Amino acid sequence: MAADAVLDGFAAEARSLAAAMAAEPAAAFGAPSPCPPWTVSELFAHVANAAGRVCGMLAGPEPEAGPGGQGLVSAVGYYRADRRFSAATNADRIATAQRGAAGSGPADLRAEFDRAWRSALADAAAAPPGRRVLTRHGDVMLLTEFMRTRVLELAVHGLDLAAGVGRDPWLTDPAAAVVVELVLPGEDGAAGLRQRLGWDRAGLVAKATGRSPLTPAERQAMQDAGLRRLALG
Repeated sequence: MAADAVLDGFAAEARSLAAAMAAEPAAAFGAPSPCPPWTVSELFAHVANAAGRVCGMLAGPEPEAGPGGQGLVSAVGYYRADRRFSAATNADRIATAQRGAAGSGPADLRAEFDRAWRSALADAAAAPPGRRVLTRHGDVMLLTEFMRTRVLELAVHGLDLAAGVGRDPWLTDPAAAVVVELVLPGEDGAAGLRQRLGWDRAGLVAKATGRSPLTPAERQAMQDAGLRRLALG
């Protein structure tokens, strides 16, 4: 997927998520989220942290890659089941979000998310083509590939936040297109799958990422369509 389309998906989904959370009353932020043990507030803090992570990466030196790009990790490869989803890493992920939300009211969290995604978008847009980054897990990735993971984080955790506050999903078409390309081989196949099963894009993303359960028939249809099962925390 082209870099411009990825950044468009990131910006569209961040704006949609920000607008949705701005409309929620303060009481909603204390509700439990579908990502225990986080509350909505803590999940929102996690999303802000994930959205802004690229800024620190771009501020550091550009990592080397092997000849011909050997050793570069793709967005799909980023979501592999290894130590990044170990009990220790998950515990640190949970605690970091809890610390980020502690003592922060809804206005503070909204402001932090706004600062994080806007800074990330500006830094990513200003980076030269082919820029490589080093993730906290030790992966060397093309910036565009890492930004695909940030779109997925905004999209799937947007579904989680929507469920936590009890409202319809706000998933945008540009972000959904990025996520669908990650989890299925092609948009044409995804469109046919959605038509057969009566899903909209939000429904497809929810099913493909484990946010909604699959019936046996749906699971088989997804497998036939070539579903990539990403390891998601």
